[in-house]
Amino acid sequence: MKNRHDVSRVVALVPAAGQGVRLGESMPKAFVPVGGSPMLTLAIDGLIASGVVDHIVIMTPAELVGEAQGLLAGHLGSACPVPVGVVPGGTERTDSVRAGIAAAPQASHFLVHDAARALTPPTLIARVVAELRAGHSAVVPGLPVTDTIKSVDAQGDVTGTPDRAGLRAIQTPQGFEADLLRRAYAAGLQATDDAALVEAFGARVRVIPGEPMAFKITTPLDLHLARTLLAERDEPGQALSTGAMR
Repeated sequence: MKNRHDVSRVVALVPAAGQGVRLGESMPKAFVPVGGSPMLTLAIDGLIASGVVDHIVIMTPAELVGEAQGLLAGHLGSACPVPVGVVPGGTERTDSVRAGIAAAPQASHFLVHDAARALTPPTLIARVVAELRAGHSAVVPGLPVTDTIKSVDAQGDVTGTPDRAGLRAIQTPQGFEADLLRRAYAAGLQATDDAALVEAFGARVRVIPGEPMAFKITTPLDLHLARTLLAERDEPGQALSTGAMR
């Protein structure tokens, strides 16, 4: 019987080159500590704990590649079960992902995962990969939208109210058949996320239920929430439950 590593190479690409201006910190967002650990190491820990990732590529600002390598070496040690590499990212997120794709020619599937979604449960990562292995070429997690959504024009006037029953707030990791993502990036398309890129390329994207804990740490309020959740988890007799966030 073949080992899954003989036929499947799941490579997680972690863009970590963003400056995080909205977070209001004095360092790139991925290096901001949450519960005593940088977001980047928390995100990497979750990918490794999922048990479904074969290789991790992190894309940081060029001037921080050495710092990231040192940080990860100290955090993971020599016994890390998953190879972790760091490459220079780009000015835009798409530039960083493109660099990560180029660094992983052996991949059969890609996960693109935001370092800022540092509390993403490993079980969610495993579910995305399970859907890929079941034959879906593009898989993203998403949560139902709870607020009423309005579309507005340039003057701020409402132009429509979409039915929120059919809307989802999309999270990461976003998973793709590797050749599909390579072709979408090679086409030079522009989009706000990787799923939108492959949608524009004509691919069907499957949405699976996301997790509240996979929220993106973007603002000071998000950062406060993440730090509070980790502090509660670390209290004696406390466990961090995704159900508590629903």
